[in-house]
Amino acid sequence: MKSHLLKDKTIILGVTGSIAAVETIKLSRELIRHDATVIPVMTPAATRIIHPDALWFATGMNPIVDLTGETEHVSYCGDVPDHADLLLISPCTANTISKIANGIDDTVVTTFATTAIGANHAVMIVPAMHKSMYDHRIVQKNIHQLTEHGIDVVDPYLEKKKAKLASIEEITARVIRRISENTLNKKRILIIGGSCCEPVDKVRSVCNLSSGKTAISFTRHAYYHGAEVELWYGTSPEQPPNYVKTKRFRSLDDVKRLIKETNLEPFEIIIVCAALSDYIPEKINEKLDSTKESVKISLKKADKIIRILRRKCPKGIIIGFKLDDDKNTVIEKAKKLQKEQHLDLVVANTISAIQANETTVWCIDSKTSTRIKGSKDYIADQIFSRIISMGSSS
Repeated sequence: MKSHLLKDKTIILGVTGSIAAVETIKLSRELIRHDATVIPVMTPAATRIIHPDALWFATGMNPIVDLTGETEHVSYCGDVPDHADLLLISPCTANTISKIANGIDDTVVTTFATTAIGANHAVMIVPAMHKSMYDHRIVQKNIHQLTEHGIDVVDPYLEKKKAKLASIEEITARVIRRISENTLNKKRILIIGGSCCEPVDKVRSVCNLSSGKTAISFTRHAYYHGAEVELWYGTSPEQPPNYVKTKRFRSLDDVKRLIKETNLEPFEIIIVCAALSDYIPEKINEKLDSTKESVKISLKKADKIIRILRRKCPKGIIIGFKLDDDKNTVIEKAKKLQKEQHLDLVVANTISAIQANETTVWCIDSKTSTRIKGSKDYIADQIFSRIISMGSSS
């Protein structure tokens, strides 16, 4: 179990005859890990690629491969009180796209689609096919027609001659964003995360440690809850989600350049969880001689990015992070940082949290200090709940 973001949500998973149907086992399991109930519906072509028993095993639900007197399409996707929360057709072939766009329902999946669209329920398609099929002007016209009718389309990953199924992570994120509680609906959020490196000479750098996991957790949860999120990301090993607008930086000067080039006023929330440089080496304009027994590097105090952000975004909610060895020390330093930099919230944690998947943090505002313990995903979710309550009370 990863989260309860899809708790009490029922997803009809329509599977059509693309070879990408083999990915529906993983997709089903990932949706279930977020607490969804997944009910598979398969076209005859899909059953020739993946056996219905495989999806039965993955979801715990016997796939619907034929319509019966129980009128399953109406029970789940009709104009009824207990209808499914989403019809997700993944993979969706060019054939099925064109049939749905033209109101043709000659398979179980297209009949579910016709019913769901007619009842004005949520529908999402994930195309997967040969690229020449995807590039067909009529297929593109049909995709455009579906989007005009409010159907979400998760664009394929284009590689050489293939329009490949989007990643399981992206499909899951789009599903959560579409049907879970959008507590951050349309709020513009900037997240600055990852590690920062400062050049010493032409080939060497001094870097701060950061796994990037905290920034990625915040980014995912902001997206899940409906925010318009942008990530500025350093050199950390954790990969940022490909479905979020991301700008990369390496040094503190890169961050300053991004601030200078960006209009920050539209951002309602800025979260700075990056391991930004506190000291800058005096750069040597040539490669240091590696035969020397010792080398001295001079460091100078760096500008505080959070101070620059507050100047450029005086009205936005700004969340800072403070790291130190000792719990009591870091809490006191976080309180000082919150007061001096006029931050809405400071998240304090210890160095042991850098590589850990689970940790303990303390959320410091002008009045209270709250302890949160758990995974970085859980902590991100709890802090966003705190931010939402701060916004509603202002």
